[in-house]
Amino acid sequence: MAATPAHTLPKAERLCGVTAIASLLRRGRYGTASCIKYCYAPNGLEINRILISVPKRSFKRAVRRNLLKRRIRESYRLQKEKLGGGTDLMLIYTAREVLPFADIRSAVGEILETLETHGTE
Repeated sequence: MAATPAHTLPKAERLCGVTAIASLLRRGRYGTASCIKYCYAPNGLEINRILISVPKRSFKRAVRRNLLKRRIRESYRLQKEKLGGGTDLMLIYTAREVLPFADIRSAVGEILETLETHGTE
C-alpha cells in the first residue's frame, strides 16, 4: 500500500466491520482524557484505524452528533502523525455539551501523546 499524505483520512484508516470492532472491544485497553473516552489495541497492520462515536443518549439531534464527529475527526486528522502505525482506536465523546474545537483538539492530542508514550503493547 502506498504511503498516504499526512493530513488525510482515507477509507482504509476508518475502523469498520463487526469482527474488527468486536476484536477491539474484546482485547482493547481503555482510558479517558477530559471529554473523550478511548479504547485502543494493536491491529497487526501498518496503518492506524479509527472509530468515532457520539452517543444518541447525550445528543438527540443528529446535527449535533455529526458536528461533534466532524470536530473529533478533524482533530485526529491534523494530529495523527503523533501516533505510530498499527493501532485500532475508538474515540467516544462523553461530555454532555458541545465543546469548542480547541478543547476537543487538545483532548485528542492528549490521547495520541499518551498512546505514543505508552506504546500499544
